[in-house]
Amino acid sequence: MKKRTLSLILVSLFTFSLLSGCNTIRGAGEDVERGGEAVQDAAS
Repeated sequence: MKKRTLSLILVSLFTFSLLSGCNTIRGAGEDVERGGEAVQDAAS
């Protein structure tokens, strides 16, 4: 249970940091795309 809570907190912080670093919706989309690519690379 603690692992799930920690995971949710980390994902929330990561998402917040991505969204706070961009000024437009387009920028948010690009940031999310880069995050997804990083996750794919890590999984490979």
